[in-house]
Amino acid sequence: MQENKAISNSTSFALASKVKDYFLLIKFTLSFMVVFSTVISYLLAPNISFNLIQVLLLFVGGLLVTGSANTINQILEKDTDALMKRTASRPISSGRMSSNEAWAFAGISGAVGILIMYTFSIEAAWISLLSLVLYGFVYTPLKKINSTAVFVGAIPGALPCLIGWVASFGDGNDNNWTGGWILFAIQFLWQFPHFWAIAWVAHKDYSAAGFKLLPSDKGPTKFTAIQTIMYSALMIPVGILPFMYHISGEISMWILLACNLYMVYVSVMLYIKMDIPAARKVMFSSYFYLMIVFLSLYANKWPTQNRSLGIQNNVEWKQR
Repeated sequence: MQENKAISNSTSFALASKVKDYFLLIKFTLSFMVVFSTVISYLLAPNISFNLIQVLLLFVGGLLVTGSANTINQILEKDTDALMKRTASRPISSGRMSSNEAWAFAGISGAVGILIMYTFSIEAAWISLLSLVLYGFVYTPLKKINSTAVFVGAIPGALPCLIGWVASFGDGNDNNWTGGWILFAIQFLWQFPHFWAIAWVAHKDYSAAGFKLLPSDKGPTKFTAIQTIMYSALMIPVGILPFMYHISGEISMWILLACNLYMVYVSVMLYIKMDIPAARKVMFSSYFYLMIVFLSLYANKWPTQNRSLGIQNNVEWKQR
């Protein structure tokens, strides 16, 4: 009896460990943030209302595609991951999972995820495939060659917004890409202060692994801080576009403006202080930024029936 119980406990422990490894493999927290922007972008599209089944399906599809890309990233970087303290315990770099098992998972999850996206629209499926390839096979190897990898990586990092928007095309919406590109631009620019702050904090680890992720070859410098300020400042005019193009209302415009000004502020403080605590403040501020911005856009979504009526309805809406 005790022997059977011990076997059962051992099996349960092994299963729990395997599940934990797969969560680490897909970088669940990062993937959740990515899929969050996909779902909100879908819900921001005209004529789309909240449908739990559709939202869950889109979430699963996005999670599988993102998880596949993150898995490929870890397969290709298993040796460098082993050199860094914060990544050495990942399943592949630590030897707990073979590359063959990871490749099988990446292939299956990617294919199923893209198939799910196809049920929404063919555009969503194709862009999902593009995002996976760019992240897994272009951005990942480029990180060791040149710091332009951050720019390249920001493209698949922002494509989930476009994927979410075009996923609505299958629901009878006109194939108007404008809103998707605006949401793409918001997340694209956000990634530069966000990622450079991470690279600043983890500079020693990244350098030891041979990654070139900061805009200056000399590491965390004034030039890096200036670049962070510049991209944070560019987020200000882009943050007005959802209101101008009737994606979201005036309240969200002011919320975005406040968030963007705060990102400029913490970036300026990084330039002044030039230390890791200031970089951490940029990093953590950027985490909260994305959630606040997208939730405010959705909470203040522009009424679908008013979108095509232009500025006249904008005035009428304010008077209500």
